[in-house]
Parts: sequence; C-alpha cells; structure tokens
Amino acid sequence: MLVVDDHAVVRRGLKAFLDSEPDLEVVGEAQGGAQALELLARLASEGRRPHVVVMDLQMEPLDGIESTRQIRSRYSEVEVVALTSFGEEERVHAALEAGASGYLLKDSDADEVSAAIRAVHRGELPLDPAIARGLTSSLRAESRDGSDAELTTRELEVLRLLGVGKTNKEIAAELQISERTARTHVSNILGKLDLTSRTQAALWAVRQGLVEVGAE
Repeated sequence: MLVVDDHAVVRRGLKAFLDSEPDLEVVGEAQGGAQALELLARLASEGRRPHVVVMDLQMEPLDGIESTRQIRSRYSEVEVVALTSFGEEERVHAALEAGASGYLLKDSDADEVSAAIRAVHRGELPLDPAIARGLTSSLRAESRDGSDAELTTRELEVLRLLGVGKTNKEIAAELQISERTARTHVSNILGKLDLTSRTQAALWAVRQGLVEVGAE
C-alpha cells in the first residue's frame, strides 16, 4: 500500500506498524497529493502498483479529496482509504464521492487501521457507524434524481447488497449466481450510474432510499 500524509510522524508510525503485519506491505510514502501521484506512476511503471492508498484529507496545495479523485480516475483498481478526524462529515462525504472506499479516524487503534485496509481490499466498505448515520441523514436530505430507472431488477438487487457492504462473493451466494456474474453486474451498475467505486454506489443507494448505510 501507499501512505500519504503531510505529517512525517504519522507516515512513519503507520509505515512501521503496517510493515509489521505479515500480510501487509508499504511500498511507498508521500507527503502530499502531487508526490503521491508521481510515486504511483513510477510504481505502476515498475509493476509495483499498490492495492490500497491511505490518504490524509487535510493537505496543501492538493488536498486528499482531489488527490483521491485523480487516483481513482487514473487507477480504478486502486482503493483509497481516507484518513480523517472526528467532526469532518462533509469532508468524509466528499472523499467518498470522489472515489474513496472508506475512511480511518486518526485516533483509531492500529488493529482498526489494518482491518479497514484489509476490508477495502476485499471489496468491503469500512464506515464508522457514527459517521455512517450522519452520512445517511445528509444523503436523505438530497433530492432523488430517479436515475435508478436505468437499472434492471437484478441490478437493483445487487445494488442493495452492495449498499450494505457485501462482497462479490457474498452477493453471488445470496442471489445464487456466479461470482463472475456478480462482478459483471457491479461493473454494469457503476457504468450506468457513472460512478467509479463500490462506495459511491452504496452512497447512491442511500440517496435513492434503497438502503440505509450500516443496515444488515
């Protein structure tokens, strides 16, 4: 993974802990968004592109939200986890809309950090319950655009399961279809709705009233 934060102490602390985990490897660190994009390009050219980027939101001049948007635009298979603090609901929402797959709180325990990274790599949506409820409220306040008319009945079923954080494997099992078919449905949903990540799809489902964030 790649760690991006403008505070050296945070970067080094995260790197030291994550490198101590047997199934995790930090392939690079960057102090800002522009440097992260340059490093990603180099790693990709060397065949060492990371699966996950841990991204601080509050950086200058290129903040974590715009950095996330650019990373997801250039490397759709790279998952981004936003690194944020309490009380930043608007920024978290913006980061998720930009393509982040979840977020970490800066006061999270080390085990929670590693668990969230593993979760996004599996295609899950690690959202803290407290902020998830806030996101639900803010999304409910937004206008519905009715664009779900483009989706088939099966795609709506898949979208509802996506919205509660199901992986492709779990969606396949629940709907009694192959994992490959589930993956195809997810890709079609993202394409039809002009979205770039599973988290964006989950938030879209909440906005449309299809599912509550955090629902089982």
